[in-house]
Amino acid sequence: MDDIAPQTLQPGQLLARGVSRHLRSLGYASIEEFVPTRGLRVDVMALGPKGELWVVECKSSRADFQSDSKWQGYLEWCDRYFWAVDTDFPTELLPEGTGLIMADAYDAEVIRMAPEDKLAPARRKKMIQKFATDAARRLQRFRDPKLTPLPDEETSR
Repeated sequence: MDDIAPQTLQPGQLLARGVSRHLRSLGYASIEEFVPTRGLRVDVMALGPKGELWVVECKSSRADFQSDSKWQGYLEWCDRYFWAVDTDFPTELLPEGTGLIMADAYDAEVIRMAPEDKLAPARRKKMIQKFATDAARRLQRFRDPKLTPLPDEETSR
């Protein structure tokens, strides 16, 4: 483990950590900075106990939210879509028809449940397989930091 340098987490990453901790308490496994398809990277992808897939985008400020033009492209990759923000965030900016999670670096709470729009079975299977593969590869890189990434791993981070 000596090869791993401590890192400073950005505000959005701290929110993602709190969200991931809360989702774990609900029985979900989560991956931060998950790439569902080329050109998109979600802050948190969560896999539920019944195979449900949630996307959570963490926004640390008004400017962070206003600079996000890709969020609607995430909707086709999940069953439910959430925003995670801290208590100082102006929640009136967030679009109707999306979920809301209040978070900090240590925990979170679902304030507004996102509406469900179930994925097609073929897309769900593909996403769960990608989720599992990415999680296994990340674990392997954690255990063996000097491991050379495979070519397709470069586009999935």
